[in-house]
Amino acid sequence: MTASDQPQAQAHTHDGDRHWRRNLAVCLVGSFTTIIAMTLLLPFLPLYVEQLGVTDHAGIAQWSGIAYGATFFAAALVAPLWGRLADRYGRKAMLIRASLGMAIAMSLTGMVHNVWELVALRLFTGFAGGYASGSTILVATHTPRERSGWALGMLSSGIMAGSLVGPLVGGVLPQHIGIRSTFWLAGGIIFLTFLATTFLLKEEKRSAAERKAAAKGGWSSIPDKRPVIAMLATGLLLMIANMSIEPIITLYVAQLVDDPAKVTLVSGITMSAAALGSILSASRLGRLADRIGHWSVIIGALAVSALLLIPQAFVTQGWQLVVLRFLMGLALGGLLPCVTSVIRHNVPYGVAGAILGYATSSQYAGQVVGPLLGGFVGGHIGMRAVFLGTAVLMALGAAYAWVSRTDRVAQAVKQQGAE
Repeated sequence: MTASDQPQAQAHTHDGDRHWRRNLAVCLVGSFTTIIAMTLLLPFLPLYVEQLGVTDHAGIAQWSGIAYGATFFAAALVAPLWGRLADRYGRKAMLIRASLGMAIAMSLTGMVHNVWELVALRLFTGFAGGYASGSTILVATHTPRERSGWALGMLSSGIMAGSLVGPLVGGVLPQHIGIRSTFWLAGGIIFLTFLATTFLLKEEKRSAAERKAAAKGGWSSIPDKRPVIAMLATGLLLMIANMSIEPIITLYVAQLVDDPAKVTLVSGITMSAAALGSILSASRLGRLADRIGHWSVIIGALAVSALLLIPQAFVTQGWQLVVLRFLMGLALGGLLPCVTSVIRHNVPYGVAGAILGYATSSQYAGQVVGPLLGGFVGGHIGMRAVFLGTAVLMALGAAYAWVSRTDRVAQAVKQQGAE
């Protein structure tokens, strides 16, 4: 553990358990499979909505958006609640609940008769699910501090890989087994995750003091709230930065590619490039953060991404945008693991789940605000303004993180002691 992380470490005494490697493996595979199941419906969701009786083009688009967004809206509302219950009753119990709830919801989604039932089940999936966020809480609180950045980076890579693979699987399976059978298969896969979580995951019994802290806990029990607030803002900012570009990518690529038939292909590659970069860099940046301090990686990632956004506004070829998005993914890959690590090191162990639940909600909020903001700016001001405006936001985020960082205090104290 670096000297720069000492103030965070003083926030609690729990420093991982002997099962953390096994738990990381179970959570990594479980998060990967559940995210695949959650995102595989993207390619065929409009077709399913049409099968359920919606006929006009505008209605299909509207109901598809509502059905897809319903899950994330519900998850954002209940994430702090599940986090607090995890603090009180155990993190494993919440993962068991989430995997079983998602298995049931996904299986029932393949049996709906109308679009209202589809939206209701998508809401239920958001309320009952949250396996990936629950895994983040468990790994963050059960992994030794000096390995938390690497472990969370590995988990983040698995989650992002699931988001990348899910739509690819969803584009292939329905053609061979049908849409409803695809949902049933997804439910079966998540049920296997439920079994693995139940029988393979190990959680050590917590002390009476930790349970008491969880029962009382909350925001008031955090000794220094500044770094936590900074990390909540950083998570929100990251998602806004990532998602604000999504609504305009295809339109922007259409200006760069001469052949209209290649627009969708280049757009898909552009969207995947950032995710691929993050998958490749998350664990490496997490390991780097364990060595040099999480704050340094956070500030550096925000600053580099701000610089990379500027040339994206002035590219003239599609391949240039792909390369820049890939580099931006490399820069941002370790950001969420570092955000989680900083929160974990600055809050008492007994309330870590609840506070990390707030962090999850702030990230979901960014997923909602980002596309709305990007679409509005792109439509009324111009698409280049989206990239430049996002660059300004990321630069401000880096400056705010620099002001809020707590490891500078540790360095000052160390220097005074040496003198």
